[in-house]
Amino acid sequence: MARVAVVTGAGTGIGEGIARCLARAGMTVVVAELNQATGEAVASELEELGGRGRFIYTDVTDLASVDAMMQQVLNEFGRVDVLVNNAYPTNSLPAAALEQDDERLERAFTAGFRAAVRTMKLAQSGMAAQRWGRIINICSLNGVNAHPMTVDYNSAKEALRAYTRTVAVEWARDGITANVICPGAATSAYKMMEEFAPQMIGDILKLVPMGYMGDPETDIGPVAAFLASEGSRYMTGNTLFVDGGGHINGVPWRPEG
Repeated sequence: MARVAVVTGAGTGIGEGIARCLARAGMTVVVAELNQATGEAVASELEELGGRGRFIYTDVTDLASVDAMMQQVLNEFGRVDVLVNNAYPTNSLPAAALEQDDERLERAFTAGFRAAVRTMKLAQSGMAAQRWGRIINICSLNGVNAHPMTVDYNSAKEALRAYTRTVAVEWARDGITANVICPGAATSAYKMMEEFAPQMIGDILKLVPMGYMGDPETDIGPVAAFLASEGSRYMTGNTLFVDGGGHINGVPWRPEG
């Protein structure tokens, strides 16, 4: 029986790249996406890659929407084998910590942390019952290196990284692995920053040893597919920096306020 994977934010970017790679591994992939047009488009393409696609509307800024998506998956498929928490809203421009109000921080933690926690808890019992599960959470070097002007995003992603490592310990005996990918990819958020601070992006690329920003499907997706496979069964609690080596010495991230 084909594995069932849920990928949030799979309508574009890294989520789409991961969804396509999981489909190539023969999985049924739930495209949990806010944008119906892109979500349905991606889901419709997955069968020709060797898997199966199913679009379910999901807004990670609304926990009721997240719960409804997971319940629909469980009702339809009976379980979640692979869970990829990737979605995050990218419509906020960088701002200094003192300029970020409670509402912005709350939105970041709802979308970037609490939504992922909800999906993990709802998937856990089925994974534990079959003694097999793969949780892959997409975090960021922004948080690891404490890049300025994105404290909301950084904090939510680091909270998720800590949570992932903790459940990796607690759920390991149930056959569940939980790992983090910190990617470097040319996503829509990256392109927005490229317009906002082109000099900074140029400086970053100069210090990425491989010299380019990764492709979501060919550079990031295969790593997620490995973490979702039987071959990764002895790996848990890890943070994988899939960024062309940019994390080794750090890269400049200094947008003007």
